[in-house]
Amino acid sequence: MSYRIVIAPSGFKESLSAAQVAESIAEGVLRVIPDADIDLIPLVDGGEGTAEALALAGGGRLVPCTATGPVGRPVPTHFALLGESGPGPVTAVVEMAAVAGLSLVPADLRDPGSTTTYGVGELIRAALDRGARRVLVGCGDSGTSDGGAGALQALGARLTDHHGRELPPGGAALGELVRVDTSGLDRRLATTELLVACNPFNVLCGAQGVARVFGPQKGASPADVEVLSAALERWAAVLTRDLSPRIDLRTAPGSGASGGLGAGLAAVGARLLPRFEVLLDRLDLDARLARADLVITAEGALDHQTVRGKIPAEVASRAHAAGVPVFVLAGTIGPGAHMVRAIGVDAYSAILPAPMSLPEAIEGSREILADATERSLRIVALGTRLAVRAA
Repeated sequence: MSYRIVIAPSGFKESLSAAQVAESIAEGVLRVIPDADIDLIPLVDGGEGTAEALALAGGGRLVPCTATGPVGRPVPTHFALLGESGPGPVTAVVEMAAVAGLSLVPADLRDPGSTTTYGVGELIRAALDRGARRVLVGCGDSGTSDGGAGALQALGARLTDHHGRELPPGGAALGELVRVDTSGLDRRLATTELLVACNPFNVLCGAQGVARVFGPQKGASPADVEVLSAALERWAAVLTRDLSPRIDLRTAPGSGASGGLGAGLAAVGARLLPRFEVLLDRLDLDARLARADLVITAEGALDHQTVRGKIPAEVASRAHAAGVPVFVLAGTIGPGAHMVRAIGVDAYSAILPAPMSLPEAIEGSREILADATERSLRIVALGTRLAVRAA
C-alpha cells in the first residue's frame, strides 16, 4: 500500500522558504516511506515568497526593481504581474515583506517606531506604471509599525504636524499628526482595485493592537510600545476625520495587518480580505487535503498565536473537516501551543535535536528539518506496528 502524504507548510522566517521547507520534509518522509505518494503544497500567507508563489501559480512574472527599505535605504525588491496577456485587467502582487519586511531591518536598527512602509507605496506606483489596474498587497513578516503612513506618503499624501511640516518616517512620529492631505494622491488609485490580503485577527488599536502584540517582536521596549500605541490611536483618529473611510480603522479585521498597513491602505479605498481566501483559491487545497492519508504542515514557531490565522491552523482546520490526521513540525514550541489541538492538529513536535544557537539552527535548517521528519515518522511507524500487533 502506498501512503499519500500532503506536505503543506509555511516558510521559516529568515531561514527557509515554504518550498524549501516542503522539500526538506519530503526528504525525511522518503527515508521512512520510500514509496510514499507525496503532494507538495508550499503555502504563503502574504509574507515572504508571496509574489513569487502567485506568479508561478498564475503564469505571471516577477518584475525586479529598487525601492526604499524599512530603514530608509534603497533595497533590491520586486513585485509580480499576472494576466498581462489575458482579457481582464493586469493584476500586480506587491509583497510588503519584500520591501519592508523584518528580514530587511538590521538587528541593531530594529525600532518599529522609526521604520517605514514608504517602499510599499513606491512598489504600488511602479505597478501602476506597468499598467496594473488591480493591485493585491500581501501582508506578513513586516518590520514596520507605521500604520501604512509611509506607503501613503509615497503615493502622494502629505502628513503634517501643527506647524504644517511633513512628518518624518515611522509610527512614533504619528503622535504629532494634525492633518492628512490627499490632494496630491496618485489619481490612478481612483480607478484601481486595491486589495489587501491580511490576517483578519490583526487590528490596529486597543489591547490587541499591533503595537502591543507585535511591537516587542520588532524591537520595541515597553516604553516604546506605549508611545507607538498612542501614536497609532492618533493616526486612526485623524485618518477617520480627514478621509472618512468606510470601516472602523481602529478595530476592523485586518486593520493591524503588517504594522497597520491595512488601516492606511483601507483609508484610501483598499478592501481588506482574509488572506487565505485570496491566496489559496488557485491551489485546490481542500480537494488535495481530502485525498491524503496524512497531512504534514510546519512553521517556525508554534504557540498561542498559531491559532490566530497562521498557516498550520488553516491547514489543520481544513484537513480535520475531511477527517485527515495532521502533524505539525515547528522550529520552536512556545506557550499556548497546545491550543492547536482544538482546531484539528493531532500531534506536533519541535525540530531541534539539541540546544544550539540561532545562527547554527539557520545554517543547518534543511538537514535539521529532514532529520526531524524522519524521527517523527519512525515513531509513527512504531506506533502503527504496536497497534497492529495488539490487534
